[in-house]
Amino acid sequence: MDEEGDIAADYLEELLDIADLDGDIDTYVEAGRAHVSIVTDSQVLVGKNGKVLEALQELARLAVMTETGHRSRLMLDVAGFREVRRKELLVLAAEAIASVKSTGEPEHLTPMNPFERKIIHDAVAAAGLTSESEGVEPKRHVVISA
Repeated sequence: MDEEGDIAADYLEELLDIADLDGDIDTYVEAGRAHVSIVTDSQVLVGKNGKVLEALQELARLAVMTETGHRSRLMLDVAGFREVRRKELLVLAAEAIASVKSTGEPEHLTPMNPFERKIIHDAVAAAGLTSESEGVEPKRHVVISA
């Protein structure tokens, strides 16, 4: 996992240099997954709703796969975007869980990317309810039920 983080960090460092963007890169391994974080004040590499971040993550994963020969589950964060989004999703999950518990009716959330859906699924499981993803990308969403 350290190797994946190092490969991705080198790739992203080169990309920052080419684009003449400032940012420090941190790497770590958590839960068997390499994480790379670009520490910057700029939102340029995040993009609207994290779209640029998602694209950069895929490029970093491709760089790792090219170098190692196997698919990577590397996670990339830029300017703390994913951590902020994670906190927002936990609040959303708590509200939806409370609604399902009080009404007994399933709660359909808005479409989310796989990273966001995973956070919701984990929160729902911890609350003792069930959830599943429905639909097709990019409209795939979580449904929470009792």
